Amino acid sequence: MTRTFAPEALIRKDNFIGGRWVPAIDGACFAVTDPADGSLIAEVADSDIADARAATDAAAAALPAWRETLPKERAEILRRWHALIVANQDALGALISREQGKPLAEGRGEVAYGASYVAWFAEEATRIYGDLIPQQQRGKRMSAVKEPIGIVAAITPWNFPLAMIARKIAPALAAGCTVVGKPAEDTPLTASALVLLAHEAGVPPGVLNLITASRQRTVAAVSDWLRDARVRKITFTGSTAVGKHLARESADTLKKLSLELGGNAPFIVFDDADLEAAAAGLIAAKFRNGGQTCVCPNRVYVQAGVYERFAALLADRVSAMKVGPASDTEVQIGPMINERAVQKIARHVDDAITRGARILTGGTRLPALGPNFFAPTVLVDADSRMELCSEETFGPVVPLFRFNEECEAIEAANATPYGLASYFYTNDMKRIERVSRALEAGLVGINEGAISSEAAPFGGVKESGYGREGSKYGLDDYLSIKYLCQGNLA
Repeated sequence: MTRTFAPEALIRKDNFIGGRWVPAIDGACFAVTDPADGSLIAEVADSDIADARAATDAAAAALPAWRETLPKERAEILRRWHALIVANQDALGALISREQGKPLAEGRGEVAYGASYVAWFAEEATRIYGDLIPQQQRGKRMSAVKEPIGIVAAITPWNFPLAMIARKIAPALAAGCTVVGKPAEDTPLTASALVLLAHEAGVPPGVLNLITASRQRTVAAVSDWLRDARVRKITFTGSTAVGKHLARESADTLKKLSLELGGNAPFIVFDDADLEAAAAGLIAAKFRNGGQTCVCPNRVYVQAGVYERFAALLADRVSAMKVGPASDTEVQIGPMINERAVQKIARHVDDAITRGARILTGGTRLPALGPNFFAPTVLVDADSRMELCSEETFGPVVPLFRFNEECEAIEAANATPYGLASYFYTNDMKRIERVSRALEAGLVGINEGAISSEAAPFGGVKESGYGREGSKYGLDDYLSIKYLCQGNLA
């Protein structure tokens, strides 16, 4: 029978290295707090270089045996891990909501989403095929085989503390790699709980290792992985600035990198669109996790003929959204992750108002609820001079930009160094073909706001990074191709 845990029983305060829970080598700790009210949840290990090195040592020791396991054996462990995640969905969802702040329904939804990657890569583990290359010379046979790349360092963000690390660990384990991981300092408890369940599922000691570190110590801890030639791959989700730093600092050992970085997603509403569907799709895409996702629409372009009507429809729906702590089961928008996030949101709104935007709803902090709450906001008369046009707000703010012609919308949508997600709504089939090809993004939602799936490739272009997660392509970055040439056969 699959074991279940109470939420408190999932909390681990130590690092997980070599199959054991151990404190930081120097005994340091840092606080993890509830963003809704600032209350302490736990004091966890604050790791530095020595802890990172210990994790790498454990991963290196475990690699030879793990890479030789049969794919079906790795798949079975992943299936057991998936079953444990699903069985503990309520407890994991509650933990996510407590340390990250998203509503309980979204916390439970994230668990299901993260678990789907584990299930997917359990199946993909048994489908790592090579190729027999057509014979070019008599007496010579050529083939290509795929092998695990080696030790993988997984560095994950705070906004999806379970899903992001699950979709990195699962393909790594499926491919036969060992892992060293570090979750975001704001939300380490969910990652530790996920590792606890992986250990319960039978992942061997040293195959999966996790350290936690405060913001002050993270750079030092991760830098050891960047320099260590034994670590062959870095997989990172986070800001473009940090992604560039990882690429630069790992260059000396020429590591393989998967970088899922910042976004500035456009959302285009053409005048022939179903406005009700477009409003629903925008709300689903924008207000999930309070606007704190990398694929959230950041710039909403609405064609002039339907601009006023769409703005009124959207403002009416957004004004009815309930804001509050995750402990309230009716809440749709929780707290932002911290004070820095709220300050940035407020700065973007103030700058937009100063430059001529108008507030249809929201636009203010909600101190009565707590220090990190911001009202869901709709702004009209936005333009390209405003900070929110060029910077990702990462909060519950929708600015509406007006456009006249299709080419104008496409040009504006692409006028950014980023290219992660984009969305558009239209009922014109020819326009669907034109616009989907013209948009410079790794993900395109066509009359749809919820586009992520374990079966689809996730990743961006331009300064939104490279590499893909999920789908049949998601295993490729954890494998290297070896060419075998056998001669003297004639």
